Amino acid sequence: MKYALRFLPEVEADAIDGYEWYESKAVGLGEDFLRMFYVSASVISANPLLYPILHRDYRRSLLRRFPYALYFRIENRVVIVIGLFHCARNPRSIKTALTGRSEHQT
Repeated sequence: MKYALRFLPEVEADAIDGYEWYESKAVGLGEDFLRMFYVSASVISANPLLYPILHRDYRRSLLRRFPYALYFRIENRVVIVIGLFHCARNPRSIKTALTGRSEHQT
């Protein structure tokens, strides 16, 4: 049974930023980035428990082909995607962003 999938509003901004950056490098590359983002989200919703817990109850799924990761939590059979971050970011800043976004979710 698939888990429901929910994205915090900030994830849309994360995805748009990545799309725009890759699209500026090569036409169509931004589309490939978004495709990998959606594929990764779909795979997570099918079996989110496959992914390791990295910090508190946050899990991470790496995107194929791009150095980005989706960070998410599981609550009552709902996968809540908290962020889409570049893997070169400082792990402390990712933890801070995850905590801040989770505290402000509605």
